[in-house]
Formats: sequence, structure tokens, C-alpha cells
Amino acid sequence: MIKIEIDENSGFCFGVTTAIRKAEEKLNINSSAHQSTPTSPLYCLGDIVHNGMECERLRLLGLQSIDHQQLLTLRNSKVLLRAHGEPPATYAIARANGIEIIDATCPVVLQLQRRIRSQYEANPEAQIVIFGKPGHAEVLGLVGQTEGHAIVLSNTEDAARLDYSRDIRLFSQTTQPLAEFKKIVSYISRHIQAPATFESFDTICRQVSNRIPRMVEFASRHDAVIFVCGNKSSNGRVLFNACLSVNPRSYFVEGPKDITPAMLSGISTLGICGATSTPKWLMEQCREEVRSRCNS
Repeated sequence: MIKIEIDENSGFCFGVTTAIRKAEEKLNINSSAHQSTPTSPLYCLGDIVHNGMECERLRLLGLQSIDHQQLLTLRNSKVLLRAHGEPPATYAIARANGIEIIDATCPVVLQLQRRIRSQYEANPEAQIVIFGKPGHAEVLGLVGQTEGHAIVLSNTEDAARLDYSRDIRLFSQTTQPLAEFKKIVSYISRHIQAPATFESFDTICRQVSNRIPRMVEFASRHDAVIFVCGNKSSNGRVLFNACLSVNPRSYFVEGPKDITPAMLSGISTLGICGATSTPKWLMEQCREEVRSRCNS
């Protein structure tokens, strides 16, 4: 019999939990006890979370995902903004089209947006630099605070293209690894040319970054690890690689159907964990799948 442990530190972060709760509350408000469908649709700008199975659960409850092109066509509707946040242009479109915004932007992201906006307005000639994943929803919202002028870096190699004769103000996407951020800070510090100045702001969410050492400890004490996560989650890839660094028998799955006999072969302990976008119920389903295989 395999001993199975679900990581108590895995699962939705505060921002995702809040966004999903707001969506569920609005869907209940929209629904009458005598009706099987909402009286008016509730839209979400982008997938509410980078997990296909959780998005499908909410879709069945009435949450409809839309993209920015579809947003332009809406009138007098209700749109939920997910935890990642949005640029100012999205709010302007909503005002112009009579759209009611249900703002579920994570408070940590919201504070970061305000700090970037403040720095940009205080010193518009400085280079506002964001350490993050290019094209990521949160990063697009951050770049929007600078009217599109911010420079996005994903590693120290990207930092080579900065102009070191001009002031630099460095921020980070909230879910980026702290160790890589520190490398970029060190690189820029070595290359900045006086009289230009450099300031860095550690804006990484500790609820997310602290998961890496915890995940490493969790993965190291099991014979094998099943990491449950949607393929779109960048945070999930970072955490999975942390597991893999200490346990070569770490397996990335989207759900119970992806679990294979080879993953369970020759082990006595199994750890099940996931990303900040992984619902607890999905990890529990994976546990039940393993149990059913062990008893069959």
C-alpha cells in the first residue's frame, strides 16, 4: 500500500481564492432560486485561473471567459477582472461601454501597479524595468501603468540591452523566483554608469516565493511526486522544476487521467502537490485515483 500525502502548502494563493469567491458570489446573485440559468451573463476577462478543469467547473456555473477583442463589443455587461490585474486601458473601455467591473485584482498586484505608476510619473525619463514573463497577463497590466514604455526582462541576458547611462528602476512580477531577481539586481548594479542611478524594488509575493523551499522539502521526503497543474501556469513550471531538482521521480499531470502505472511503480510513499492555480479538489481527485489503482 502506498502512503499518500497532499502538500498542505499547495493550492490557490490568496489572490486566486478571492477572485474565485467573487465569481461564485456574483453567479449566485445573478441566479434566482427558481431559475436554472443566470438572469444576465457574468464574463471574465481571460481564464480566471491557469487551470482548465477549474475553469470548466466555473463555466458550468455560468462564468464565460472572453478576450480583449470580445470586451470591445460588450455593452452594459458585467465583467470580472481576475487576480492578474489589467492596464488602465481596460478600465477606460469599460467606462465607455457601460460595463460594470467586478475587480478581483490581487491586492499585492494592485499595490505593485500603483508603485510602478508613481515611479513612472515621478521620473518619466527613467527606464522602468520589469522582471517577468513577456506577454503574461500580470506583466501586461504592469507595463500599462507606464503607457507601454516599461522594459520587460526575463533573465540577466536580457539586461544587456538596457541603457546604463540612464536611470533604471527595477520591479518584479509578483510570482517570479527571488534568486533570479537578485541576479538581475547584481548585474545592473555592476553596469550602471554614474551619474545615472539605479533602484530596485523587491515586489515578489512571499506567499508564492516561500513555496519553493517548502516544495523542495516536501518533494525530497517522498519516493515519487505527482505535481498537479494546468499547462498554462508559469508559476507551476517553476514549482515543478523545484520538485524535479531534488526528486527525479517528479511527474507533471493536469489531472487524474494523466497518472500512469509507471509513476506508481516500486514506491512506498507518494507526494501530491500543485501550483498557486491548482484547486485542492483536483489534488484530492488524484489521491483517490491512486488509491483506486492500489486497491484494484
